[in-house]
Amino acid sequence: YADVPAAAALGSTLFFDAGMSRDGTVSCSTCHKIDRQFQDDLPQAVGVGRTNRRTMPLAGVARDPWFFWDGRRDSLWAQALTPLENPLEQAGNRAAFAHYIKNRFGERYERIFGPLPDLSTVPANASPLGTEAEKAAWSAMPAGQADDVNRVFTNIGKAIAAFERSIEPPETRFDRFAIDLATGARPEGDAAFSPEEILGLKLFIGKANCVTCHNGPRFTDNAFHNTGVPPVKDLPPDRGRVDAVAQVQADPFNCFGKFRDGDASACRELRFMVKDGEQLVRAYKTPSLRGAATRPPYMHAGQFSSLDEVIEHYSKAPASVEGASEVHPLDLSDRERAALVAFLKTLSE
Repeated sequence: YADVPAAAALGSTLFFDAGMSRDGTVSCSTCHKIDRQFQDDLPQAVGVGRTNRRTMPLAGVARDPWFFWDGRRDSLWAQALTPLENPLEQAGNRAAFAHYIKNRFGERYERIFGPLPDLSTVPANASPLGTEAEKAAWSAMPAGQADDVNRVFTNIGKAIAAFERSIEPPETRFDRFAIDLATGARPEGDAAFSPEEILGLKLFIGKANCVTCHNGPRFTDNAFHNTGVPPVKDLPPDRGRVDAVAQVQADPFNCFGKFRDGDASACRELRFMVKDGEQLVRAYKTPSLRGAATRPPYMHAGQFSSLDEVIEHYSKAPASVEGASEVHPLDLSDRERAALVAFLKTLSE
């Protein structure tokens, strides 16, 4: 359903619908704001409660192999389900969502996904991840009934993912500069880089070595790295990718599960993922740099308030509080730091 327009249209409705939460006040768009690159400018996202991570933007997200800062989900639709039941985000439960879909969007749902199951005997609130009462109600449900609810829940995620797949980053000055160079044209107008921006580009792919992780069309390798980013004092311990491996393996909505689209041949990322090793400790997903200059704060919990602070961190390369940082001191001059910031701004203009 990833490229089915009707699924994307339903997904758009659900994305902006605050009814898709326990208290009717939080939607996906609460944190993924349409006018802010589908993020919220906060160090840590705030839904029903405060989470421990920065909201990630959505432009180009359809190309990601892993989702969340730690990669604990392996598809966009499986990711979309997680905040719906997270007690700090939308705090709902899958049985309630199934009833909500049937009551409010039943006809639209059935035109896309086929007949809804009989939900007349499904508890109003039930989930394997919810409150004690919700978990007890879920455990008491027959297996077939639980599968029916999971199927509706799955399709909610697939509809939201179909909408999110349509979100693409806009063309930037860097793109116009690169297109002109690739076609043999002389960059002119805003496509022409200043000497400072040219220096920043040279540093990005040279001395500063940013391109090792920030590469490709979206300036991300979609991998996980420990770069020595400090923890936030008042947040619970966060070990990044190393703790997410078990979570993605145990997820009933992962690529090996019965709710996937296609067959298991599409599950190469999950099958061959690195499962252990010190390199996973406090390792987080490389974010895209497109639009980054206009969406501080930075890092997985908003540790740095400006690009200048980010570049200062990489220039000094402090040791990680746990595991081993992959970065080494760059000892950049003030001029070089400013040039890198100038170049990064071309990915946002």
